[in-house]
Amino acid sequence: MNIYLIYCLAGVFVLVFVAQLYFYLRYMTGALRTMRKPKKGHTPVEPSEADVKGCSVIICARNEKYNLEHYLQTLLVQDYPLYEVIVVDDESEDGTREVIERYMNLDSRVRMTFVPKNARVGSSKKLALTLGVKAAKYDYLLLTDADCRPESPRWISVMMRGFSNPKTDIVLGFGAYFQEKSMVNRLIQFDTLFNGLHYLGAAVCGHPYMGVGRNLAYRKEAFFQCGGFSNLMTLRAGDDDMLVNKMANKDNTAVVCSPESITWSMPEGSLKAWLKQKRRHLSVSPNYRRNTKVRLFMEPFTRGLFYLLCIALFAIGGWLLGGGTLTESMPITSVELGAWLIGGTALLFMLRLITQLLVIDISAYRMGQRMFGLSVVWYDICLPLISLYMLATQPMFDKREW
Repeated sequence: MNIYLIYCLAGVFVLVFVAQLYFYLRYMTGALRTMRKPKKGHTPVEPSEADVKGCSVIICARNEKYNLEHYLQTLLVQDYPLYEVIVVDDESEDGTREVIERYMNLDSRVRMTFVPKNARVGSSKKLALTLGVKAAKYDYLLLTDADCRPESPRWISVMMRGFSNPKTDIVLGFGAYFQEKSMVNRLIQFDTLFNGLHYLGAAVCGHPYMGVGRNLAYRKEAFFQCGGFSNLMTLRAGDDDMLVNKMANKDNTAVVCSPESITWSMPEGSLKAWLKQKRRHLSVSPNYRRNTKVRLFMEPFTRGLFYLLCIALFAIGGWLLGGGTLTESMPITSVELGAWLIGGTALLFMLRLITQLLVIDISAYRMGQRMFGLSVVWYDICLPLISLYMLATQPMFDKREW
C-alpha cells in the first residue's frame, strides 16, 4: 500500500476530528452557556409595572378539543401581569370551538379568531397564524401549540426577558417532547435535543437559522415588516423555521434556555408518523438561506466522513499488523505504523465521544430529560442516514397541508 495514501487519509481524519470538536464546543454548548447559574446572591431584576410588555400567546388549533381541554388551563395560570391567549380555530370539526368559547366565558384573557371555511391556501396553518397575529392586541407574540404544556408558571415571564434588549425582534426557546418508554420515543428525544442544541447554539454564536413553533416569540411589527408568510404560503411547512430563517440575524435574535422556559408536547406515537412529520419539516430546508445550507451540510458531512475514516484507518492498521507491506521504505516498520494508526484513531474517536457525551448528557440533564449514555453513538449514526434517505426520496406534494 502507498504510504502517502495513508498519510492523506490520516491527515483528513485529523481535520474532520477538529471540525467535529469545534462544532460541539462552539455551537452545541451555546444553550448551556445561556443556562449558567447566576452568581451567589444575585437575583434577576423583575421589570416594574410600568415596564411590563404586553404579550399575546397565539395557538393554532385544528380538531384540538382534547388537548385544549387538558393544556389551555396551564396558560391561564402564568405568573405574568399582562397577557392574552388567542386561539385560532382552523376549521375544526370536533368541538374545538365549544371548548374555546367555554374558556372565553371563564377568563376574559382568552380570545378566539378563525380561518374561513374552504380557504384556498397551500398552508392553512400559516394563514391561521397570520390571522392570530392580526388579532393580537400586543406587539410581543409568543407562539405555542395546543398540545403544549409550559414547564413553569413563569414561562411567559422568562421568555419575555429575551426582549430586554430593545433591538431584539425574535426570541428562541426550546420545545421538548413528553418522555415515554419506547425506542421510537428515545429516537424522537435525541433528535429533538440535538436539533434544539444546534439551532439555539447557532443563534448564540450569531448565526440564527430556525426556531420551533412550540416555543417561539417575535414582535408583531417585525413580522409585518418582513412580509410575514407572503412568500412562504406555497411551502408545506415552515411556519416557524422558514419565518425565523427569513427574519433573524445576529443583532435581532435572542435565546432563552432555562428549565422554566421549556415547553412539553405530545410526541408522535409511531415511527411512521414521526417519519412523516420529519419528512415534512425537511421538505422546506432547500429554501433556507445559502449560508445556512452550507453550515447545515458541513456538520453531517464531517460526521459521516469521521466514521468512514475511522473504519478505513482501523482496517489499514489491522492489515499492517497482520503482515501487510508498504511500497515505500520508512524509518519505522509496518507493524509499528499499524499500531500507531489504530492507537491514534482510537484516541481521537474516544475524545470526540467523550466530548459528545458530556455536551449532550449535561444538556439533557439540565433540560429535565433522561441522559443517553453510549446510545448516543447509535443515534449519531442512524439519524443522518434517515434524513439523507428522506431528502433523497422527497415526493412532491400539491395537496393542502396544515
